[in-house]
Amino acid sequence: MSTSQLPPAPVLAAAAASAAEQPRAALDALAAKLRAPRSAPSAPDPRTQPLATRTVTPPASPPPAPAAPAETVPARFVPARKRIVSPKQLQRWEHSDACRELLAWITACNEAVVGRSLRDDVETSKAVEALLLILDRVRELVLATPADSSSSSRFGNPAFRTLHSKLGEASGTLHALIPDLPTAAVEEIGVYFCESWGNATRIDYGSGMELNFATWLFCLTKLGILSLERDAPAVVLRVFWRYVEVMRLIQSTYWLEPAGSHGVWGLDDYHFLPFLWGSAQLKDHKHLRPKCIHDAEIVEEFAPDYMYLACIRFINSIKTASLRWHSPMLDDISGVRAWRKVNEGMLKMYRAEVLLKLPIAQHIFFGSLLAFPPPAAGEAEDEQAGEEDAHGHVHPHAAKHGTGEGQAAGWGDCCGIPIPSVFAAAEEERRRAAGSRDVAVPGASVPGGAVRRVPFD
Repeated sequence: MSTSQLPPAPVLAAAAASAAEQPRAALDALAAKLRAPRSAPSAPDPRTQPLATRTVTPPASPPPAPAAPAETVPARFVPARKRIVSPKQLQRWEHSDACRELLAWITACNEAVVGRSLRDDVETSKAVEALLLILDRVRELVLATPADSSSSSRFGNPAFRTLHSKLGEASGTLHALIPDLPTAAVEEIGVYFCESWGNATRIDYGSGMELNFATWLFCLTKLGILSLERDAPAVVLRVFWRYVEVMRLIQSTYWLEPAGSHGVWGLDDYHFLPFLWGSAQLKDHKHLRPKCIHDAEIVEEFAPDYMYLACIRFINSIKTASLRWHSPMLDDISGVRAWRKVNEGMLKMYRAEVLLKLPIAQHIFFGSLLAFPPPAAGEAEDEQAGEEDAHGHVHPHAAKHGTGEGQAAGWGDCCGIPIPSVFAAAEEERRRAAGSRDVAVPGASVPGGAVRRVPFD
């Protein structure tokens, strides 16, 4: 489906016009549209609405429409693919309605969990229950696909490629569990689902893959399967957190490398959204302050309730020394006096360092639900700007791996310097301390198990 078939609503258009001058007002307007109740079943396909369905009054005497052949139905959806290669295309994405819609969806989820705990009772609709069942099925596939014990590499276990293949094969069956999901949409949204678990070529994982999972949920919202008015708290506190738990199992089982050497710009080797939405949970807390992350007893007590503190506990469980050494950005953030300021900063950081950072944005997939903006009048489409290389990255023709200077002469800035998984480093340190010369076996330890923390040196 072309972008012209997904016209923005008046509120979206007004928000788009004022986004540069009043970014918060624009996001609030879009978030309000997201929370709008769905229209009656007789309304047009909810996928054609900007983000939330709106009531549409049909013409008094609609002209009879010819019966469309069955094969035209899937044509309304298109397989999602990468579109961003150059800074010019990134700029088009930055100023697009699709970018603002996705950020507004993230913001709406953020506001929905303010003051809520992971253990709070939240409404779980049939759609949410189906998504939780899907994540449980993924976990079962992980447990049924053990790591390859013959591999001695610290840079990812090849058995992950087997798991990734299984997930692709099971995608149709898993999506069939979602009530009222159009069969024709599975091919498009299935791309986001399959790309949510890591890259099979590089055996790594980062905030770009996490973004794919968020985009999968965003697409289900556009399709009307999820309703932010009803489901937003459960989407974050149940579905997304279950996803993080499954990802921790995958990361520890197959020793996934952090995607790039930046470590998600200092927050976590793998994730970002748990810190964003986790800081929202703590926004109005009467007693806990950002500096509490340095108090081990507080972190241990409240980690089951708050994503932010759960992530801090996870980091402390696999790394020695102080956060000041191995997580300096988290340490700096802890100096902020109020969680509200932390949350505002996290939202700005997510926009700048994930959605609008070329090394990550080049991996965003676009279809009919998250549509890439068309070129402006007189602007070339620039489809031939680059091609995907053996590492799964798309580069301009003049800047591929093995070219350029400095880091770009090796892996390039988009990939970063390949570094081993913290799980691999921790396991190797444990064996060294035990005086064992045996080869470390991936999957031998999982979070909360007997893995020895890796020293920071």
